[in-house]
Amino acid sequence: MFEFIDVHKVYPNGTIGLKDINLHVDDGEFVAVIGRSGAGKSTLIRAINKMHPITSGKLLVNEIDVGSLEGKELRKLRRSIGMIFQSFNLVTRTSVIRNVLTSSVPDLPLWRSIFGVFSQADKIKALEALDKVGILEKAYDRVDQLSGGQQQRVALARTLAQNPNIILADEPVAALDPVTAKQVMDDFKRINSELGITVIINIHHVELALEYADRIIGIKRAHIVYDGPSRHVDAKVLSSIYGDGDDESV
Repeated sequence: MFEFIDVHKVYPNGTIGLKDINLHVDDGEFVAVIGRSGAGKSTLIRAINKMHPITSGKLLVNEIDVGSLEGKELRKLRRSIGMIFQSFNLVTRTSVIRNVLTSSVPDLPLWRSIFGVFSQADKIKALEALDKVGILEKAYDRVDQLSGGQQQRVALARTLAQNPNIILADEPVAALDPVTAKQVMDDFKRINSELGITVIINIHHVELALEYADRIIGIKRAHIVYDGPSRHVDAKVLSSIYGDGDDESV
């Protein structure tokens, strides 16, 4: 569970990232955040794990005040929150399984992390994660031999291997073709349904948001202008989110 209480985010250059955000997401929800480019979608997602620290208000994850965390305690929180990026963030010149195994590095003794020495249990966990996203047979292939969709699945497997309670995805299918995007969204939906992991996705494909998410959050100029079931999103709601020109937030 996480909760925003009167949250504001202002960047050093004066740009407003979030304004008057009040939001509660329960365990096991699948939430899509939609809105124009620059509306504040990425800021909202990245505030949850303190990648973008908030300026004021309170942000709670499992009743822990994220703003108060630093150092070891912040790293511990981030271990429970998986993060998926548009750019995959993989080491392309090494194998798929080595990339997934990097999720274990924070838990290793220093010497093992330096030399990349992983236990049999770590390797089994990595292989299980790859199996969950349907690319177990690619475990020992080099990442740069994979398609974009397969690489995003590797990134998702790496996140699953850290046993998160929440997965944050920042435009995870923006770089993929429509067919591959649906396949990756199928993975997110299955993980949410079968493992009960809370998923919150920042996504610009409205049709995918409505198809896969149970709940839609619409952001416009750093404000939440819609928060409700995807089945209630109609032309009027979309107009309230996307109408009236460009946003100036981020």
